[in-house]
This record gives sequence, C-alpha cells and structure tokens, in this order.
Amino acid sequence: MPFFLNGSCINVFFSSLPFKQSKNQLVKIHRKTGIMYRSISLVSLAILTSSLVHAQDVTEAYNLSNMSVQGTARSMGFGNALGSVGGDFSTVSVNPAGLGIYRSSELMATPSLKINGTSSSYTGVTTNDNTTAFNFNNIGIVLTDVAHRRRRARSNWQSVSFAFGFNRLADFNNNYTYTGQNNTSSASLAFESDANLNKSNAISTPPGSGLGYMGFQSYLLDTNTSGQFYSIVPFTNGVSQLKSSHITGGINEMSFSLGGSYRDKLLLGISIGVPFINFQNSYYYQESLQNPGAANNTGNFQSFTYSQDLSITGYGLNAKLGAIYKITDFIRVGAAFHTPTYYSINDVSNPSIVTNKTTSDSSFALTVDNGGTLQNQFSYNFVTPWKGVISGTFLLKNIGFLTADIEYVDYSTMRYIFPSGIDYNLNVPFQEEADQVNQQIKKIYKSTVNFRLGAEYRVTPIFMVRAGAGYYGNPYTAYGQTTNNPWYTNQHVDLSVGAGLHQGRFFADVALVHGMYTVYQQPYSVDYSGVISSSPATIPTAKTTYSTNNVALTLGMKLRNAPRERRRPMRNYN
Repeated sequence: MPFFLNGSCINVFFSSLPFKQSKNQLVKIHRKTGIMYRSISLVSLAILTSSLVHAQDVTEAYNLSNMSVQGTARSMGFGNALGSVGGDFSTVSVNPAGLGIYRSSELMATPSLKINGTSSSYTGVTTNDNTTAFNFNNIGIVLTDVAHRRRRARSNWQSVSFAFGFNRLADFNNNYTYTGQNNTSSASLAFESDANLNKSNAISTPPGSGLGYMGFQSYLLDTNTSGQFYSIVPFTNGVSQLKSSHITGGINEMSFSLGGSYRDKLLLGISIGVPFINFQNSYYYQESLQNPGAANNTGNFQSFTYSQDLSITGYGLNAKLGAIYKITDFIRVGAAFHTPTYYSINDVSNPSIVTNKTTSDSSFALTVDNGGTLQNQFSYNFVTPWKGVISGTFLLKNIGFLTADIEYVDYSTMRYIFPSGIDYNLNVPFQEEADQVNQQIKKIYKSTVNFRLGAEYRVTPIFMVRAGAGYYGNPYTAYGQTTNNPWYTNQHVDLSVGAGLHQGRFFADVALVHGMYTVYQQPYSVDYSGVISSSPATIPTAKTTYSTNNVALTLGMKLRNAPRERRRPMRNYN
C-alpha cells in the first residue's frame, strides 16, 4: 500500500534562455518557463504557514491523529460513548464487539449539516467568521445471522454480524480570519531570514518556491553592499496584518467488520479500517503599511500578500479489536484496542506572492500560473498513535441505559517516514528532516485521556431521547504551549442531544452535537539567525475560539426481523 514519489528534483525549463541578474529581467524570463515539480520545502511552508493542517509538521500530525467518530445520529445523541453499548453501526469505529448485540440486519444513512463559527482576537482586534457544509456522516449495512431453535441449542455462537460502510472520523470544514496592527515585527522577516540562510536559492533560476526566492524576486527584499538581504517593510511605523483561511474536507473511514455473541455473555469483534484523507486549504496572509508616505519608507513599500492553495490527500490502513462482557443482564463492560493507522499521503501546494509599491506601475506578482513560482509535490508516510478504550454500561430494563468510555492516546508516538533522497532546498536527506520533525513531536505532545458519557431514555415504546458529553484532554506538553510551537489548542468539550423514533422495520434518529475549543497561533515565525534588519521580537499570538455544530439525521430500515421468540421491546439492547 505505501508509496513514495521519487525524492529527486525534476527541472522543467528552457536551459538556453539568457538569464540575467536583474530582478526585473528574472521575473519576465520566469514567466516563459514551465512549472518545475519538486520535493516540497519544509522551510517554505512551516515558516509562514499556520493553517489547520500544515504540510509535514507537528500540527498536521495531530490533526491526522485526533479522530472523533461522527457516525449515526443515534450514537452522536449519547456522546458516541459506544464502547459497551453496541447495536449501532458507529460501533465499528469504537468497539466492533458491539456488532454482537445485533439481532437483525439493517441498512442506514446519515446526512449531516455542519454550522461552524469562529471568533478571533489578534492585537486587541476581534474578527468573526463562519462556514456551513453538508456531507454524509455515515452509510452502512449490517448483515446478521442469528442462531435459533435447534441451531441455537447446538451452537455456542448465538449471533454473527458482518458490517460494511463508512463513518466520518474528522471534519475540517472551517473558516477563520484575524487582523490587527503590529509595530514590533513583520512576516517579511521570515523571507529575509530564509534568503540570507539560503542565498543560492534566493537568486536561483529558474523559479523556485522558497520564501527567500519569493521575497527577493517580488521586490519584498533588497540587498545591501555586502550582498545581504533585508526587508523593505518599515514595520516600526505600524503595519496592518491579516490572515484568512478557507478549509474544506475531512477523513472518512471505510470499514469491514465482523462481530459475534458467544453464549450471550462474551461479545467479540474485529474491524479493518481504510481511512481516506481529503484536506483543502486556501489561505492568504497580507501586510499593508499604515502610513506609506513616512520618511523611512525608502523602499516605497505599500503592501504584500502571500497566498497558498494546499491539498493533502491520502489513504491508510488500521485494525480495531474489541470485546464486551455481560456481567449481568444489567451491567456490561468493554475494552477495545485500535492499532496505529499507517498512511500514505500526497501534498500539493501552489504558493504565490504579490508585492505592491507606492510608485506607479509597481506591482510584482509571482504565481504558478505565470511561471514565477513552483508547484510543490511531496509524498510520504505517516503513522498515528495506537488507542485504547475501556467502557461500562448500566442497562435500565425497558427504560434505557447509562454509559461511559475512557480513551487513552499517546500523541508523542506519532511519526513521519519520508522517502530516500535529498531535499535540494536545504541539501539534507529527507529522512534527516523526518527525524527532526519526529523529535519535535516528542517534545510538543504527550499522552492524554478522553472521556465520553451518554444516556438514552425510552419515553414511549417507539420514542427515545438521548444526551451525552465528551471531554478531550489537552495533548500538549508545557513546551508545546509556548512560542516553541506557533499553533496549539486546549481541551475540547462536546455536548450532544438527540431523539429517535423506531416503528416496525423503520427507524429515524436526529442529533445535535455542539463543540467548543480554543486555538492559539502565530501567523508566522522567524528564525532571527538570518535577520540583519531587526532585533528579535515577540510575535503576536492570535486566539481563535471555535464553536462547532453538527446536526445529523439517520434514516434506516431493518432488512430482516429477529425470530419471534428472540424479539425484544428495546432495539438492540439485549
């Protein structure tokens, strides 16, 4: 399953073109060249980018590992505390032993509507944003074979169920924007630093995508008499800074699962999962001078905008093993083990920059379309942490149940596997870069314990109401919650309510899950070892509060009723 693209660079350009050292001439000639496909530069993305998922960095690692099942509306209604409840398709993503609860086959689908909002504060300015997205949380089928009559007396396995379908494990759909004034630093210093630390890239031909190259070729940087690069942005006068991001996509897992009931006491199950990643992020960062006519604006700077369209796609493989034991007719306990997911991932990014000056006809754009920058492609592997779940359920006969899950995840065990070869931007092996990122992961992340609680109450023989809550702990070390990590979140809390109507062979469930969490990020980071125009300064931190709402409706049908002597007044509680 895993695959890699060749790590070498493939240059596509007309070698006979007479490249000159004038920046103006370089830009004109670059527009005549084709796109060069090459390995992605960790520096060019990680220095400036702070989107929800970064390419090959510690933030991407967490987002690919931080899963929360968004399956059927029934399970969402009681907080997805499914570890020992079972009898619901979502159980294949938590504890597949829950398939042993089934006494009939069924088919279901769950469309959902996500309504999310953000409120961001940056240098004292508050900005709000929102997004709405429609998708499917779940589509699945469960086929159940129940032993009854003579066969039941001869067999230790009272029922066996096979399930196939998908559950949504993560939803990335979100927008956020923040803006504010800053007179202590500028993102242009990241370009300056990269140019001075990688001078050959800054003046290289044909076009590249490193920050140093983009800053110099777009006139955001200039050179002094010693050949050192410096930013032309007089940020001490005060600059307006704005970051805006539009994010779509999610992770959907296709599951092949088998579960059964042994002597109506021990339930066992296994699930093979194939998750698919689709993440799209279109964002831009902009700086503009508050007073372009100031005397110290010797470079005639007015504004610059750095943009990037980032696409991350891939697939993975994992397994889940589970067991549920019925201590009594009213008490169950469960345990499940999730293996790490082994992903093969492909990143594609299209960076661009536009610099505007106060002088007439002075707008300089470098994009993939005009040949000024390169499209970056990189393929690699990633391994998520393993996960353990223990659960308990107290059944109230013919009334409902109370249930709880405790989940353990050690995020410090996440790791990247890069292909063999050399990153010619930095002249270091790819695997050395992977080792550096993996060491950062170990320093920034730690293990955490998550809790889920839920309840269901039967109001009438066919109508149920539900409620639940989930607490997802802080995965960051003390080191990870400082400027050593320009993006981190705190704990995440979900609250849910739901209801269900089950009549004969047909059933319908509805649920609302409201989530709350806060993200802290810096719009850029600067390696001041390459900066000559400014002393080190603290970069402002944006605080973004997320409010997520997931409204889901499950419609389903039983394909075969249970034998008459085994039918229960409560759906899949036995």
